Amino acid sequence: MPPQISIILPCRNEAAALQALLPLIRQVLPEAEVLVVDDASTDGSAQIAAAQGARCIRHPYQKGNGAAIKTGARAASGETLIFMDADGQHDPADLPRLLERYRQGFDMVVGARRSGSQASLGRGLANRFYNRLAGYMTGQRVEDLTSGFRVVRADRFREFLYLLPNHFSYPTTITMAFFRAGYDVSYVPITAGRRGGRSHLRPLQDGARFLLIIFKIGSLYSPLKLFVPVSVLFFLLGSGYWVYTYSLTLRLSMMTVFMLTTAVVVFLIGLVSEQITQLMYRPLSAPEPRRDVTP
Repeated sequence: MPPQISIILPCRNEAAALQALLPLIRQVLPEAEVLVVDDASTDGSAQIAAAQGARCIRHPYQKGNGAAIKTGARAASGETLIFMDADGQHDPADLPRLLERYRQGFDMVVGARRSGSQASLGRGLANRFYNRLAGYMTGQRVEDLTSGFRVVRADRFREFLYLLPNHFSYPTTITMAFFRAGYDVSYVPITAGRRGGRSHLRPLQDGARFLLIIFKIGSLYSPLKLFVPVSVLFFLLGSGYWVYTYSLTLRLSMMTVFMLTTAVVVFLIGLVSEQITQLMYRPLSAPEPRRDVTP
């Protein structure tokens, strides 16, 4: 009988952390399938995982954190997937609390890091900004957009594999996709520890990538929330410039015409995009009944 729960750990040079983390996971969920996806590590992470009894899949070359997540999701046997970072930031002792909330009928439960869990003040402020922006795009409260600690229904998660980037940040994409698809998402507060080893996150490059992902998913599901503010901005600029130039020269300037025309064009593009989205977004078939999840 296949396990009901699969725990997926994307890994890149985390041998030391895995040595301590895997026994703790076994203590909490001894019957779960533990799947380590080794993204071409060079420190023997795959050997450590195998020695600890985990199932290990190794990429032949480095593909990225998101690619490791997709590999694990495709290979996992469980009906419920648990994603954790392999660097030791996530405490396996929090797993029962996330599963308890998940059993209440949610499609995804995310471990939301408390404010003291952020690695730095700058990263904490950036994450807060991302949470607010994603909340605006989805129309839902987003407590932790980038947390990699989550419990999710396998069938729901696999629906969006084609959207997930190969690098950072898969949590951003899957969170926004779940909200826009109307699936039930909940948050459980956790305290994340300091990661072991060197971080693979590049603040500037990956910060810009996070923003692009938010806009990409937002435009996929709710284009008007992107296009209308831009249209309104051009309309206000054009109207203000018309008042300014008319009061001085008593004429309508070409710049005013350009900005007002741009406002109309941007709005119409957004409207057409919204209609295309509605046509392309096909309703899902009726969901299968939920099964109880037992450790």
